[in-house]
Amino acid sequence: MTGEKVLLARAKKGEIAAFESLMTAYENRIYSLALRSTGSEQDAADITQEVFLRAWKNLDSFRGDSSLSTWLYRVTSNLCVDFARKKAAEGMPTSIDDEESPAADLADASRMAQPEAAAENSELREELQFALAQLSEEHRRVVLLRDVAGMTYTDIARTLGLEEGTVKSRLARARASLRKILLERGNISLSASSKQAEGRRADHE
Repeated sequence: MTGEKVLLARAKKGEIAAFESLMTAYENRIYSLALRSTGSEQDAADITQEVFLRAWKNLDSFRGDSSLSTWLYRVTSNLCVDFARKKAAEGMPTSIDDEESPAADLADASRMAQPEAAAENSELREELQFALAQLSEEHRRVVLLRDVAGMTYTDIARTLGLEEGTVKSRLARARASLRKILLERGNISLSASSKQAEGRRADHE
């Protein structure tokens, strides 16, 4: 058994220390996913806490049909959608506010538009954060799961209850929308070479 499976088996027996080790392994990724979705550090922290609370309560129901990460990301994604619906019902904005979480590390999100030095470019990261907030919920979810969480198309399809082909087409449209938003704002320059590199990567995905 792998180290994670050993920890999972111990956690299922009620060993809190083992579950805490699993939390440590996934906490940053879960928080990062929630932060990209909500745009609020406090809300992301609350969602992260709720994810692990639900995971602990429902650990016995996890049969291992999917990976633990897929299961946790599914819970996170669902909570983020619930959060967005609640905010919308309350008439509160759900888009990401650059000034609300200026310290958020968007290096991973820079892959959405594929400029080579994006991870070190704070201006580009801010632009990406703004553009991400403009996407529809269905497009934002697939981008977050693929480009932030790094999930496979198969796992994303399972998480969202979609066909893999649908996941790929949504991701392609989402990435195109992100690039269009960035170019229309005109605050950054995306080189032709980066566009070609993006196309080559998409062909091999």
